[in-house]
Amino acid sequence: MTQPAKRLMSLDVLRGLTIVLMIIVNNPGSWSHVYAPLRHSAWNGCTPTDLVFPFFMFIVGTAMWYSFKKFGHKLNRALTLKIIRRTVLIFVLGLFLNAFPFVDFQFSSLRIMGVLQRIALGYGLASFIVLLTNIRWNYLIAAFLLLGYWGILLIFGNEDPLTLEGNAVKSLDLFLLGESHLYGGYGIPFDPEGLLSTLPSVVNVLFGFFAGRLIDREHDHRNAVYKLIGFGVVGIVLALLWNPFFSINKPIWSSSYVLYTCGLASILLAVLIWMIDLRGWRKWAHPLLVYGMNPLFIYVLAGVWANLLSLIQVSNGEGGKISLKGFIYHDLLVPWAGELNGSLFFALHLAVLFWIIGLILYRRKIFIKI
Repeated sequence: MTQPAKRLMSLDVLRGLTIVLMIIVNNPGSWSHVYAPLRHSAWNGCTPTDLVFPFFMFIVGTAMWYSFKKFGHKLNRALTLKIIRRTVLIFVLGLFLNAFPFVDFQFSSLRIMGVLQRIALGYGLASFIVLLTNIRWNYLIAAFLLLGYWGILLIFGNEDPLTLEGNAVKSLDLFLLGESHLYGGYGIPFDPEGLLSTLPSVVNVLFGFFAGRLIDREHDHRNAVYKLIGFGVVGIVLALLWNPFFSINKPIWSSSYVLYTCGLASILLAVLIWMIDLRGWRKWAHPLLVYGMNPLFIYVLAGVWANLLSLIQVSNGEGGKISLKGFIYHDLLVPWAGELNGSLFFALHLAVLFWIIGLILYRRKIFIKI
């Protein structure tokens, strides 16, 4: 596989940044010892970690514009099959990660949704929206999804429709998927990548698509930078105005959260375009470019290896056994770095490991599309 002749380097760098951050925040040495910025918000609010996933969804949309350009942005049989294949592949890879390493595997307790599943559905739905309707309808559909989702939560939730216990996202997932197929990390069956809350995440992809369209159609990228910053500021302001009524919230992927994260993603992309594509400051960005050229492959590989680290048993030096992850964290890192920094360094060592793998692929011009 070869790299396309014309790419927006800033987009690849932003994609690489999100992947390395996803690896770091998903793989601390101990979940009991994590720096606050690397934790998700408990419910309402937004930490730096809460920006990573929606940023990637935004980037998926931006890349879609360039991907569909070779088809003239017209839906045909070849493009339809491509979209369906990619949607199914990414979704199945998400199921694979949820099931791996298949120890005592039972489908009856398999979590159905997840990060890759949301990316798959967001990509698939957004693709058909932008290819089957014109740009005016794209905007209207995006607005309808955000407002309609708010209405659905208010109408079909219980007396506290925007709480963990009372939201309609949980109720629909329980009805369609069943309790045993949902995430349990909140203390009750509730999936932060649920089916209903995937609808507003489609808008993250749509806004990314709009950004790609804007960048590509502006012959002077300086104008694109100014407009991206302007749209970003508008998105953030609207989100903050909406926040008192529909709080910025990642677990239910609130509509204000969509506007807020898309606004920040738009501004960050504008800054990267200015630095990398306009000013030519590129050397600093090459490490991130390595991640950005094989993003989903590296993400899946990191997920597999992280699970194996918890499964592989090694001697603890006292005649007992400990997981390889526990050995690296407790025996190698904690004694000199402490529990908090050791937890961070464990995540960073994985980020470095998969950067090296990405670098090997990059230098050999191997770009694995998922």
